[in-house]
Amino acid sequence: MSFRTAIYPGTFDPITLGHVDVVQRGLKLFDEVIIAVAESSKKQPMFDAQTRLNMVNETFAGEPRIKALTFDGLLMDVVQEHHAMAVLRGLRAASDFEYEFQLAAMNRQLNTEVESVFVMAREAYTFVSSSFIREISSMGGDVQSLVPEAVRPYLLPHVAKRKG
Repeated sequence: MSFRTAIYPGTFDPITLGHVDVVQRGLKLFDEVIIAVAESSKKQPMFDAQTRLNMVNETFAGEPRIKALTFDGLLMDVVQEHHAMAVLRGLRAASDFEYEFQLAAMNRQLNTEVESVFVMAREAYTFVSSSFIREISSMGGDVQSLVPEAVRPYLLPHVAKRKG
């Protein structure tokens, strides 16, 4: 049996429990999941890439089947470099499907050997997105039940800044 690796790309700004759910589901299908944190300077993230990578690493500390890295460039280059067989993606709602479908088609144009694998989000996470987390926490709202424990300290300075 060959070693099966999937790449789970995203900005993870910040990583949420929805992302964690996708990774856990991916581990049922693959021997290893590599979380690829996109630099994404166009999106103007709240956290720099190294901080987002730290959050991911802290969230999955002690899980040897999960690796994390940052990348800037084509996802298919990362996939090829790490000999991955699939790109792992989560779907929350029908509105995600069209974008993900187009992305998967473009990735297939770039590398016909790589599959896109989609997992449906658990119902509890269908409304959770990093952008909602950022917005709510920046206004002092409580998002603790929506992010991993390791992420909470990173959000506190942003809440304090807003309240101060």
